[in-house]
Amino acid sequence: MKRIIALSLFAINLTCMAQPQKGNMQMGDYGYLYCHMNDQGRAWTAYALSRDGFHYHDILNGDSVFSDSEHARIEGATRDAYICRKHDGSGYLMVCTDMNVGAKERLGKVATWDNYGIDLLTSDDLIHWKSATFDYRKGPMIFSNPEAQSVYQDWTTINRVWAPQIVWDGDYSWPDGKKGGYMVYYSMWNRDEEPYDRMYYSYADESFTTLTQPKMLFDWGYATIDADINWVAADNLWHMMIKKEGGQPGLFTATAPTLTGPWGKPVEDDYVNFEGNKKCEGVSAFQLAGEKTWVIGYIEYSSNPKNYRLCLADENMRNFHAPRNIEGVLRPQHGSFLRLTKEEYERLDALR
Repeated sequence: MKRIIALSLFAINLTCMAQPQKGNMQMGDYGYLYCHMNDQGRAWTAYALSRDGFHYHDILNGDSVFSDSEHARIEGATRDAYICRKHDGSGYLMVCTDMNVGAKERLGKVATWDNYGIDLLTSDDLIHWKSATFDYRKGPMIFSNPEAQSVYQDWTTINRVWAPQIVWDGDYSWPDGKKGGYMVYYSMWNRDEEPYDRMYYSYADESFTTLTQPKMLFDWGYATIDADINWVAADNLWHMMIKKEGGQPGLFTATAPTLTGPWGKPVEDDYVNFEGNKKCEGVSAFQLAGEKTWVIGYIEYSSNPKNYRLCLADENMRNFHAPRNIEGVLRPQHGSFLRLTKEEYERLDALR
């Protein structure tokens, strides 16, 4: 009987190992990294650490964790930092909006909130970073498949490439037959060719230094920004929380069976509605280590001072409840969260 049980457990383990990874690698049960835009002046990317996911302390007093002038080659400032592990656990990835809201005159921008590209970063230790910058005004030549059909006729008039994020897609197939790629998704707006911000996606290879030409993810008929996509094992669906501007504005959830869709319409009866008429954006969700509970972070930006909020959701990423302000971060803003091992936590904590 013992031999039968052992063989059964071995078979279960083999089955689990054979399952393709869904979404970004999750590991670490010692603490949490909040990697975020420091909401001060031109903005930059900062770190804060927590043991429980709710109470944090700033690293480097909230100063930049890398040189913006080195990595943000278009405007010299990074916003909306999204961080995750490489799919095989060999390092870390980050993607940022390359944007300096105070550089309108210097850069000759039509509007203060215009920008032109994003930055892709890689690291072996969360401290030292290498990067590639993509200036979308240069058009198809910056992409790995310049011959593909483009979503725009004239790339020089693009005026927004906002809030990129990363999710590993083990099912993606490259032209040479290789499987797996990083889906980088973001909103774009070319005011000469489309009426509002829409969600697009590209794929990056394992070097995380190339991007395919953008394809549209969906268009609901109104502006959408700040998407955050996670695989929810409880219902075997991809969940996307997103800021939508049409109909009832707010932070809503849509679901899809595959990353590239089709994405259903946002669920209208279960959304983040704690803030009344206050304006919110920048959603980022993570699961607490060892628990089924999801934590949903977002910025309520219409108050002064602004409030970075954390609420809870159940294992299905539904039934949002228990909102509270993040604690211990001096200037929290749009960002993302990464679970950490003890070694990773202590390495970052030593920086302060």
